[in-house]
Amino acid sequence: MNIAFIPARGGSKGIPGKNIKLFSGMPLVYWTLSELQKTDLIDKIILATDCESIKKIVNSFCLDKVEVFDRSEENSKDQSSTESVILEYLTKSNVDKENNFMLVQATSPLTTSENFSESIELYKSGKYDSILSCARTKRFFWSENGVAENYDFKNRPRRQDFKGSLIENGAIYINKVKNILKYHNRISGNIGVYEMSEYTSVEIDEEEDWIIAESFMRKFVLKHDSSSSKIKLFVSDVDGVMTDAGMYYSENGDELKKFNTHDGMAFQILREKGIKTAIITSEETSIVKRRAEKLKVDYLFQGKKHNGKLEAVKKICFNEGIELKNVVYIGDDINCFELLSSVGFPACPYDALDEIKAIPNIEILNKKGGEGVVREYVNFLINNQLLIR
Repeated sequence: MNIAFIPARGGSKGIPGKNIKLFSGMPLVYWTLSELQKTDLIDKIILATDCESIKKIVNSFCLDKVEVFDRSEENSKDQSSTESVILEYLTKSNVDKENNFMLVQATSPLTTSENFSESIELYKSGKYDSILSCARTKRFFWSENGVAENYDFKNRPRRQDFKGSLIENGAIYINKVKNILKYHNRISGNIGVYEMSEYTSVEIDEEEDWIIAESFMRKFVLKHDSSSSKIKLFVSDVDGVMTDAGMYYSENGDELKKFNTHDGMAFQILREKGIKTAIITSEETSIVKRRAEKLKVDYLFQGKKHNGKLEAVKKICFNEGIELKNVVYIGDDINCFELLSSVGFPACPYDALDEIKAIPNIEILNKKGGEGVVREYVNFLINNQLLIR
């Protein structure tokens, strides 16, 4: 059996919430998980985390090979090594010692299923006891005492003639479970190198690295997949988003809601651009039904609370062949948390709860609920060329 293992703790100093911060439209951890899911040679994927938010988001991907392992507090500290959490999993889970074990980093989103397959095939050749991935760089290295380490500075080679040096890119490590248990190390014995493209050597530790990595992602990984950052479904909550969350009653006791006409025009713009639309709310009223009919939305779900909202959107995605990364959702309250944490384009009104505003990469709008929030966000998406016919 080939097991892939991804450590993803909640604490991150350089980039807070790094593992679930949106990267090219999806939480960072999604990219390695989805590529591993597509790799036929991978039988099981273990995501080791200490963070409930990461756990919820990973489970929302609905990847059937993925299992979440709750790593201990002791192995989730800043000083905890990756080896410590690997050994914790292997000993607690009683994994067969003959299994192949692949360590994968969530911070290497440029790694593809092709890379995973090729590295496993190299390991299966039997030439090596363990494998690590490297990228070749054609930079000239010097030591601190002024010695050229990888070239003759008196005969400086042209780049096209320079072999360069291999550097560890942190993307893939493969070894037998029994070897890891014996040596307490991800690699051991006769070590083979699986070479990857030079751009995969970027390490995402600081905000500047993030920008560079996203640029590489667009250029090298997503260049043949124009749908990755394309919006295909626009979903909105009602109370606190399309309304001011106020409860109004007539003299006869009839409940009233105040909607903003600018939002109505926003839904028309979305329809004209061929974007599917939906309204999902935890309440169930005839008022919302009539409003949805007037707006000509494609889907209306009422009475959906907490994870019911996420399940409703998953149902729409299944019907339309859409992925969550291509979904917009505007919500404002705690029962919107799971859905907002799962979609590619989360947004909230200015007066949303603080817990909602703290969701990684959420777009906090300038308007309050009921003031034309939907129209504001649609205008934002148009101005940033994210709504494409």
